[in-house]
Amino acid sequence: MSKRKIKEPLVPILLRGGQVTSTFRDALFDAAKREGMSANEFVLQAAAEKLTASGRRFSGIFNPGDLDTARGA
Repeated sequence: MSKRKIKEPLVPILLRGGQVTSTFRDALFDAAKREGMSANEFVLQAAAEKLTASGRRFSGIFNPGDLDTARGA
């Protein structure tokens, strides 16, 4: 794993209280597993992609540049 200089601090995000149907949860966990990530990582990446599509700009998800890496740019 290469070390890269992080320009922004990493901060925790605490999300609670969400409820979904069991079939949605099963689909979410299956999709995350197929991508090799946790359900939390999968959801945060999907949110980042939606924010980017709506014109929001930020340096990354977990580290600067993560979204560009995830999108193959």
